[in-house]
Amino acid sequence: MVKAGLWTLLGLVVMVAVGWIFTGSVATGGSMAVINAASGMVCYVIYERVWARISWGLA
Repeated sequence: MVKAGLWTLLGLVVMVAVGWIFTGSVATGGSMAVINAASGMVCYVIYERVWARISWGLA
């Protein structure tokens, strides 16, 4: 859990920095980072649920 949490935190910091560089606003960069993290989590959950229904290679 710690490793996953730190990885997520690192991703948020990088996204804030990238957003700040491109927009000139830390608030906009932060918003972009939060939206990216939330949408990524939702997409990952959907992705995992779809793959859980696929039985390729299972006997």
